[in-house]
Amino acid sequence: MIISILSWAWVASGLILILLILLHSPKGDGMGGLAASGSSMFTSASSAEASLNRATWTILAIFLSLAVILSAGWLN
Repeated sequence: MIISILSWAWVASGLILILLILLHSPKGDGMGGLAASGSSMFTSASSAEASLNRATWTILAIFLSLAVILSAGWLN
């Protein structure tokens, strides 16, 4: 029972993680930005971007923790 609940939570956190990563704004121009000046690469993030980063890192920690717990077989 607990394994199935954690499995569903792992899948849900994976889907939320994908959504949060896709919501991030692009940081640069890709490979073309390497030749440009580096001043635009170090701009500060707005509060919305900072909140999105915090949520992404939190969901990532949950996702990886559930992956370790489920794959280690500690609940058998």
